[in-house]
Order: sequence, then C-alpha cells, then structure tokens
Amino acid sequence: MELTRRGFLKLSGASTAGFVFFKGMDWKGGAPFPSIPLHKKIGEVTTICCYCGVGCGGIVAAESGKVVDIEGDPDHPINEGTLCSKGQALAQFRTVDGNDNPNRLTKPRYRAAYSDKWEEVTWDWAIDQIADRIKKTRDENWLSTVDVGGKTYNVNRTDAICDFGGGELDNEECYLNVKMVRALGLVYVEHCARI
Repeated sequence: MELTRRGFLKLSGASTAGFVFFKGMDWKGGAPFPSIPLHKKIGEVTTICCYCGVGCGGIVAAESGKVVDIEGDPDHPINEGTLCSKGQALAQFRTVDGNDNPNRLTKPRYRAAYSDKWEEVTWDWAIDQIADRIKKTRDENWLSTVDVGGKTYNVNRTDAICDFGGGELDNEECYLNVKMVRALGLVYVEHCARI
C-alpha cells in the first residue's frame, strides 16, 4: 500500500492527537491534567478611547495599579475589537492610579536649527516664539486680493500656514481653534479625525 500525501497528513494528524491525548492522561487514575485558565487574574475594565472622537471601545487590563495591556473591545459596536496605534498607546497617556506616566512630557522642549539635542524651555518662551513666527509668516505671505479672469476679489487670507487639529481636543476647543485660525486668515484647516 502506497502512502499518499493526503494519507500522510491524516496519519500525522491522528498520531499527534493521540499523543496529546495520552500525554495528558495520568496513567494510574486516567484523569487528565487540570485545566489552565485562559484569562489572567488581573482587573479588566472597559473604556472609550479619548483621541480622535470616533469613540472606539477598549479593554484596559491593570495589575498593581499599572496598565499591563490595552486591546480593542470586541463587543463595542464602533470598532468591533480593533484599535489604531494611538488607541493602543493609551497606556502612555495615564496610569490607572491617576498619576501621570513618568515618560510623558510635561514641559515644552525646543531643538534649535541644526542642533542635535532638545532643551527644556518655559511655556512663556515657547508661546511667544510660536506667536512671533505665526505673525511673521502671516505678514510675509498675506493675500489681500486675487485677480480671477480680470476681476479683483477681496480674500484677506494666507496660504503659507495650515492648522492641523489634535485628537485630544474636545468639541468646544475645536470650535475656538477654528474661530482663531479663521480670524488669522487661514484657509487650510484640517483635523486628524477626518484623515
């Protein structure tokens, strides 16, 4: 009798199943080994991701006050168990006991042009630098009017700056942000939830 490929696979599967079955039996009493629990003995709570505003559900597992695992909630109707890279990084945002992650930046840092290192700066200095650079770029690239087909239109805008809203902003902050950038004359306004 010739052993075909299909016959070899059947024989291999049956042999493996038999080996696993008999290996799990106690030869004296015939009882299998005790079952191993599939879930860790840690606290699991459901949560909603705080980033882009879609509202994906997650399961956060914590042990000794520290987040040890974050995964998508398969029972959640929006994401059905999936999470993007930002959602999977929620553990870096805060710890379970309410303290900030020690690796999270809490002060602004600045890296000068052609420098190879970051230096901590004050919030006042950083905000002043941002305001000065926005004003300078806006003034240098301001369009008061545009000519379209021989007709002049007032536009009062700048095409040199764009605004990209962050996922940590809530609706009220986004509203104020758009009001501010439109008052500055920006036309390119986007948000990460749309991309």
